[in-house]
Amino acid sequence: MDKQFNRRNFLTAGAALAGGLMLPRAFAAAGRERLRIGMIGTGMRGQVLLKELLRRDDVEVVALCDIDPVMLGRALAQAEKAGKPRPRTFGDDRDPQAYKRMLDSKALDGVIIATPWEWHAPMAIAAMQAKVPVGCEVVAGITLQDHWDVLNTQLKTNTPYMLLENVCFRRDVMSVLQMVRAGVFGELVHLQGGYQHDLRAVKFNSGDPAKPYGGGVEFGAKGFSEAHWRTEHSVKRNGELYPSHGIGPCAMYTNINRGNRFTRINSFATKARGLHDYVVKQGGRDHPNAQVKFSLGDIVTTTLSTENGETILLQHDTSLPRPYSLGFRVQGTNGLWMDVNHSIHVEGQTKPHQWDDFQAWQDKYEHPLWRKYGEQAAGAGHGGMDFFVIHAFVEALKAQAPMPIDIYDAVTWSAITPLSEQSVAQNFATLDFPDFTNGQWCNRKPIFAFGDRY
Repeated sequence: MDKQFNRRNFLTAGAALAGGLMLPRAFAAAGRERLRIGMIGTGMRGQVLLKELLRRDDVEVVALCDIDPVMLGRALAQAEKAGKPRPRTFGDDRDPQAYKRMLDSKALDGVIIATPWEWHAPMAIAAMQAKVPVGCEVVAGITLQDHWDVLNTQLKTNTPYMLLENVCFRRDVMSVLQMVRAGVFGELVHLQGGYQHDLRAVKFNSGDPAKPYGGGVEFGAKGFSEAHWRTEHSVKRNGELYPSHGIGPCAMYTNINRGNRFTRINSFATKARGLHDYVVKQGGRDHPNAQVKFSLGDIVTTTLSTENGETILLQHDTSLPRPYSLGFRVQGTNGLWMDVNHSIHVEGQTKPHQWDDFQAWQDKYEHPLWRKYGEQAAGAGHGGMDFFVIHAFVEALKAQAPMPIDIYDAVTWSAITPLSEQSVAQNFATLDFPDFTNGQWCNRKPIFAFGDRY
């Protein structure tokens, strides 16, 4: 990596830190019992998060922004069905910059960003510059410079920023966090995670708004919803494109940015066959998209090393037929947990050389948040995780407290993508991992989801 590039960004971040901008600052939400929240992006993901906002008594959704009239209409219908006041709308004129007008309205205590990936960084930066706290869907940015820009904007403005990584709130993941902190696995040595999800019917559809998943092999201008924008990343990019579902929990377990840090990274990518084969099988060899050359390797394997000596392996696998799995593995000197077989092995507590079913262990080490809010989370998206991620953002804003997944977590986890792309492009080179905290990781303490507040 370019040493001058790193030094320039370190100096910028260091100047902000020296200015004391890590201390909380009073925002419009201070003292409010009911937060005024806006949403940029009301597509399929945005609507799931909107559902969680609308069912809260301490939130008023006051503004919605989207340039797709179909999705904006569906979001308005959600608000009406929930019996809530009609939010003010932006983007009805199809203006891609409509979100800026929403942020300038001076009527927001926070904003949720759930747009295509390439918009996350500029929208988050604009919101923080407008002093509007940000809850941003993954990922934080596209290029490495995007991540430095988002970080430096947050440090300069001290506007709260949370990455809305819902898997960190998965029930078994949080039980394992309790187990890690209780020393069940001993000293951690190796972890695994990833995004192993057959997305072929997400990346292609017929373009019919009534059928956002599957039903055709169109993408780009002829596709709808995620097929309209997400597939293009598979055409042009090759790397770990979606790291936070896997790395988020692994970073929590190993205290990344809070007493530990990533030091090195490399990525390997297989050949690209899955998306082409899907187009041929579904649309025929004569379909124009059968001629498209996809850059994204069907399986991308990324390895990270840490300052404290652990290794972490991530796998991105979205182009081949397979059941869904995030492939978690947490292994230490006393044993390990693996989510693929829902099993655990702990030396001296389970039978030698045999797996034990994880359910009893999960129940024993149930995280306090799930004990307290499990019933409220029932019916929420992704098995309740979406309740918790929105709950964490809202409660942190109300309390004027640090975000449980903060700016350093966001840029560190998300920067794996451009770094992995660089590694693959450089013949799978091993790269130094930038320290976005500028040395502060040594002194920062774990705060994720502790206590009942979040």
